[in-house]
Amino acid sequence: MTPVEPLPISAVVLAGGLSRRLGGEDKGLIELEGLPLAAWVAERLRARVGEVLLNANRSLDRYAGIGYTVVPDTLSDHPGPLAGVIAAALTARQPWLLSAPCDAPFLPLDLAERLHRHALASDAPLARAADETGTHYAVMLVHRELIPDLRAFVAAGGRQVQTWQARHACATVMFDDDPYAFLNVNTPEDLRLARRLAPRYRP
Repeated sequence: MTPVEPLPISAVVLAGGLSRRLGGEDKGLIELEGLPLAAWVAERLRARVGEVLLNANRSLDRYAGIGYTVVPDTLSDHPGPLAGVIAAALTARQPWLLSAPCDAPFLPLDLAERLHRHALASDAPLARAADETGTHYAVMLVHRELIPDLRAFVAAGGRQVQTWQARHACATVMFDDDPYAFLNVNTPEDLRLARRLAPRYRP
């Protein structure tokens, strides 16, 4: 079988949050079928991208043990997922950055490919995922030409991913193949559901 050429994308798994709804536990390190959630996300992305980075602000040694480069926030107060994208851009070797939260262990295996294809077809420097439940703003593909504007937005106090995206041409890509593709593990109930579903998605 001919190997699939990686896309010109650096994926960043966003694990820098505080996980308040899970009692402050480091969400990316919660185990599912024996693997940390962040590892599940990385495994769903790695086959089609040029590299995978992990954005984390604590337990850095444990994240490094997953096997990918760890990039902590460079901004004080860890101002949300956009800070993780900014941190990744300093290290990323590819022209596109794909961000995904560490609590979405069942992401589509063709996520990078479909976002990239739609961004190119739309001549847009930004693409984001959506399904029947709505738009998943943090699951986005960003061309690095937008990084200076992203830095300026966050430096001015901007925090909401949706608000920043509204400043730019953006392709919204529908994924309707799997109702659990964008399941977020935010609560103990979500984690119980993920554990029931995990065997069918095992990396």
